[in-house]
Amino acid sequence: MNEGGPARAWTAVAMLTLLTPLAGCSSASTAVEACMGRQAKSATSGELAGTYAGEAHAEGATITLKASDTGTGGTVTVHHWPTGDWYESELGATFDGSGTWDVVGGSRPGEYGQVRLSLTEPEPFLNGDTLDSLSIAKDSERTYLYEDDDPDVCPTFRLRLT
Repeated sequence: MNEGGPARAWTAVAMLTLLTPLAGCSSASTAVEACMGRQAKSATSGELAGTYAGEAHAEGATITLKASDTGTGGTVTVHHWPTGDWYESELGATFDGSGTWDVVGGSRPGEYGQVRLSLTEPEPFLNGDTLDSLSIAKDSERTYLYEDDDPDVCPTFRLRLT
């Protein structure tokens, strides 16, 4: 005797359909990859040098990285860069400044490369006074620097190499 018949079969199909997206939930790298390219394990200063324009919450901000002849970084210039944590919901108070940058990380399994900023002009900034660490994402056509704050969605504070 078949208990439930077609109704039971449709219930099973519906449940499987609902659960299928859960089985394929995106990992942090997949969410980033979908909107910006793959999160970079590492990068050289030559690959990252250039001017980046802000998108989403970073709209209006720019960062220019100039590579040094030696090492993994160089000099940085920022325009309309956020102070404090304003950038988390909107750009808010900003400044123009300069300093140095370096590429760090990516040397251990599961670790990704980051650009670390040391902004000294118009004044030295303490950790937390401004955004000073950006993750790197790139593919064959684009390179991004971004704040890696929520791995399940496309980062809202991101800058694309122009």
